[in-house]
Amino acid sequence: MEALYHPASAPIQRQTIRSELDRGEPLPYNSCSSMSSEFSAIPGGTVTSPAGFMAGGVYAGMKTRGEDLLDLGILCSESPCVAAGVFTSNKVKAAPVLLCQERIARRSARAVVINAGCANACTGEQGLADAQEMAALAARKVGVPPEEVLVASTGVIGVPLPMDRIRRGILQISLARDGGHKLTKAMMTTDTFPKEIALSVEIGGRTVTVGGVAKGAGMIYPNMATLLCFIATDAALDAGFARAGLRRAVGDSFNMIAVDGDTSTNDMVLLLANGLAGNQPLKAGTPDARLFEGALRQVCIHLAKCIARDGEGATRLIEVEVAGAATRNDARLAARTVVNSPLVKAAVHGADPNWGRIVAAVGRSGAEVDQSRIDLHLGELCLLKAGSPVAFSHEEARRLLSSDEVHIAVRLNLGRGQAIAWGCDLSEQYVVINSAYAT
Repeated sequence: MEALYHPASAPIQRQTIRSELDRGEPLPYNSCSSMSSEFSAIPGGTVTSPAGFMAGGVYAGMKTRGEDLLDLGILCSESPCVAAGVFTSNKVKAAPVLLCQERIARRSARAVVINAGCANACTGEQGLADAQEMAALAARKVGVPPEEVLVASTGVIGVPLPMDRIRRGILQISLARDGGHKLTKAMMTTDTFPKEIALSVEIGGRTVTVGGVAKGAGMIYPNMATLLCFIATDAALDAGFARAGLRRAVGDSFNMIAVDGDTSTNDMVLLLANGLAGNQPLKAGTPDARLFEGALRQVCIHLAKCIARDGEGATRLIEVEVAGAATRNDARLAARTVVNSPLVKAAVHGADPNWGRIVAAVGRSGAEVDQSRIDLHLGELCLLKAGSPVAFSHEEARRLLSSDEVHIAVRLNLGRGQAIAWGCDLSEQYVVINSAYAT
């Protein structure tokens, strides 16, 4: 198969965690920092940090060979898992998504097999057969029934899977307790750094761990994106709570990011819970369930912000906070529209304090707006008050727009609805990457 992958390498920017869950910043990559006292960040934490999970990855030949490059991996649990999933809203769905949607209805799974370099999307009946064979091969490798294996693929659309390479590659995968790090690298396409995290929390007198890995840098838009995310926990969860809790966590994280306004055919977030922490199964509406969901949400926000930060060609992370909206849905609409506006993204890239683009995006978002009540801040710098412009230092505005993180706050002053969305600036490099992705 023709080479498909041309990675770059760049470390994530280090940053400090805020203590409040609703304003949780990403953890520094592969490090531990202080956070809400309810949760403890695990140094070097990944998806195999929870008890009973193993993973591994190999280079099978679907991506251009490079240093420490991998493109095929497996995540599995030594015990049966409650499983939940959220999938792309695109009406064109890749074969792995169709297979997973069918199998996740059983609400149980044991393993996931993942490849990068080929999306197995728009590949017809052969694509479905290949996805089923991938699952069967991985099932044989880990010793579980094929129907307990889920499948994920990412890469170029319309290209058949190189099954000969996948067959050989799965046989070569070595599963290990620290294999989550290899799995993360095996998922990457145009990502410039691996995205992973693990937290622990005390629930019912037991230490529960939640770990996750994700990939994504382009085709990112709210309502899922070209992302894959796998979350594992050793908590015991009621199946209904797992499904609802994952949807809520995705709603506040992966559905609140944007890079380029495109929604992929392959997106999925999967949650596997094997119960080895020994707690009583968590059910919705209990304090312990709310505590677990807080940890799950924190993991998802961390990974979602890593994806936004790593947007193709990006140089800055943009955070847009909308408050005072008539409803929460209005706040979400406004925040997502601003963070996805090409004009706003271009202005941030050029450090151009053209704040009218932000207000215009809010006005077209579909949210209820009274322009005479809008307040707008760039960081702590006020640009607009009650719909009227405020004199401000353009030099200070340009300095704030040149930061690694750009914070935009919009107050609509119509109600109590609030939401936060994340995105990145739009650079010339985005065009370069996507003008030669398949060549």
